Amino acid sequence: MKHSDKFLIFKPTKSSMQSGIKNTEKWCLSNCEMNDSYISSKFCWTGSSNPEKRIKLFFNTLEEAKKFALKKNILFEIVIPTKRKILKKSYSQNFMKKKNV
Repeated sequence: MKHSDKFLIFKPTKSSMQSGIKNTEKWCLSNCEMNDSYISSKFCWTGSSNPEKRIKLFFNTLEEAKKFALKKNILFEIVIPTKRKILKKSYSQNFMKKKNV
């Protein structure tokens, strides 16, 4: 790992196919630079000469992730997630008449 590599500490968002918030509570430490990729002329797939680009480490708290990055002398940036607004409604509300105000 080069000392010039920059890492991100963030909370992963839920996928659009996911209705719950199960895998969004942990903090992720991931490499944010993806410039060492190439395209194979024989098979036309994208590859990388640096396998560290795909490594993601998960931590229970932001403090644990920061402590790990500082201990390993890793340059990092923290992305604070925005609070999600949850609208609670039932399926039947999709079929109710809308009131004109």
